[in-house]
Amino acid sequence: MSYKAGRRAVVVGGGIAGLTAAASLLRAGWQVRVLERAIAFSEVGAGLGITANGRRALAAIGAEAVLARDGTPIRPVGTRLMDGSWLIKLSAAGQPGTQMYGMHRQRLHAALVEAACGAELSTGSQVVDVRPGDTGSPAVVSVQTDQGEDQVEADFLVAADGLRSPTRKALWPDRNVVASGYTSWRAVIAAPGAVSSEFAMTWGPNAEFGALPVGHGEIYWYGYAKLSPGTVFDDERQAARKRFAKWHDNTQALIAATAADRLMRHDVWLLDRPLKSYVRGRTVLIGDAAHPMLPTLGQGANSALEDGVTVGRVVSPTVEDIPAALREVDRQRRRRTQGLVKQSAAMARLGAHLGPGWKQRVRNAAFRRIPPAMAERSGGGFLNWQVPDQV
Repeated sequence: MSYKAGRRAVVVGGGIAGLTAAASLLRAGWQVRVLERAIAFSEVGAGLGITANGRRALAAIGAEAVLARDGTPIRPVGTRLMDGSWLIKLSAAGQPGTQMYGMHRQRLHAALVEAACGAELSTGSQVVDVRPGDTGSPAVVSVQTDQGEDQVEADFLVAADGLRSPTRKALWPDRNVVASGYTSWRAVIAAPGAVSSEFAMTWGPNAEFGALPVGHGEIYWYGYAKLSPGTVFDDERQAARKRFAKWHDNTQALIAATAADRLMRHDVWLLDRPLKSYVRGRTVLIGDAAHPMLPTLGQGANSALEDGVTVGRVVSPTVEDIPAALREVDRQRRRRTQGLVKQSAAMARLGAHLGPGWKQRVRNAAFRRIPPAMAERSGGGFLNWQVPDQV
């Protein structure tokens, strides 16, 4: 006997992917409940770049205004080496569609909370078990709250519960997170000087550094470097200064201007093997729960925005076969996002993960022969994602 849908979707996780999914599902006509394990909806104090695909996703849920209100338009201008010299210098005009916005993650998150207005937002809800559901039964998630354990039933479940997803662990127990061998220092600080609207990453042996304005007179910088997982420093700021000590002056100035309480560092983790499907019955994984990727392409948050929008566009409240609709989400998203995972890894091999010595010299000689226009054309194809038609 088929389970009769009641127009109720449950989203596990109140981050970028989860809130985007909630907003997209609300616009499609679903009743939505969001289960967040933290005691409040919040984001880390870091920045990100919203590229053209991310802008389209935000527009699809009516949240694009946050970019002009709280972000800063940026033009990518190329890649430098640690001494400040140019490895690739892009043309002044740039390719159409390559412009992006620098944003503070917390301001983006606040805009997504606003876009998800109308959903039931439940904090302090820790997932302890998941039954994915099927054609004849609903999805059921067991959550632990300060009032005890609760069973939440849904026509379908969107698992946006992050890198260490309890949902993925319950339904795909053979997949595990593994260390990439890299870590990332990050900080948002008051801009120590004039704020540039240009973005250039810097590559050095086993490391990358970048900085971009994020609005409100602030700048976000990151230092991504090879480091054994679990390494602890007594003084993170001093460790960052030492790691990038021989890098060009802008790098040193940004680290020096960062107070200790503004600096964070997180090791970067990935899945040991890609998932063969993001769907199990009436449950779909999105965001880092489905496809964690290296930060070297800058597509983690942008692909999460795409994921969330796609769920609401493809799964209609009137659809009779929800598992089939979720398989269509999987068809659209898995190839796309696993391609981004591979592109991020390829970018890392050529850039931040390349070791010292002759490999650097060979790479540099080859890249300097690439015409800027060719580099622009070859590097931005993944930005062309379009919002799916509403089912």
